[in-house]
Amino acid sequence: MNVLKNIFIVLIILIMNNLTAQQKDNCRYIKTPTGYLMVLRQGDDVIANIENLAKSEKIPSASFTGIGFASDVTFGFYDFNAKKFDPKTFNKVEMGSLTGSIAWNDQDPSIHVHGVATDDKFNAYGGHILSLRVGTGSMEIYINVNDQKLERKVEQPLNANVLQLNCQK
Repeated sequence: MNVLKNIFIVLIILIMNNLTAQQKDNCRYIKTPTGYLMVLRQGDDVIANIENLAKSEKIPSASFTGIGFASDVTFGFYDFNAKKFDPKTFNKVEMGSLTGSIAWNDQDPSIHVHGVATDDKFNAYGGHILSLRVGTGSMEIYINVNDQKLERKVEQPLNANVLQLNCQK
């Protein structure tokens, strides 16, 4: 009977250790005094993870900064005449700087992010980020939450999503 009891205890310990390891692998952010610290891993979509955080934690608005490795980043330079972004993708770069904001567009988070990426020859590229995926290693993002909900609306003639301020006193 003691042998079965010991086997049962060992199995429970192994199962709990496995669940704990899985939880650590799935954990992407923790709460901090000013907001959240997000650590993303290889293959993670940065913008999608920030959007998911904003939705799940009901973040009214926030600013964020980050650094880390990227398997690919697509920058977009806004063509004011065509009213659209001209994209350019860079692979296997390091994000030397990542900065952005979280606001809302109706019911969905609206993420606005810029950054600077460097390659293995220390060439730097930067601007508005259209997409970003974590490369080998990780990416650390520090999110500072604001208490006021902010929204973005498309404004003409630019056809650009502009942050709206509520300046009522």
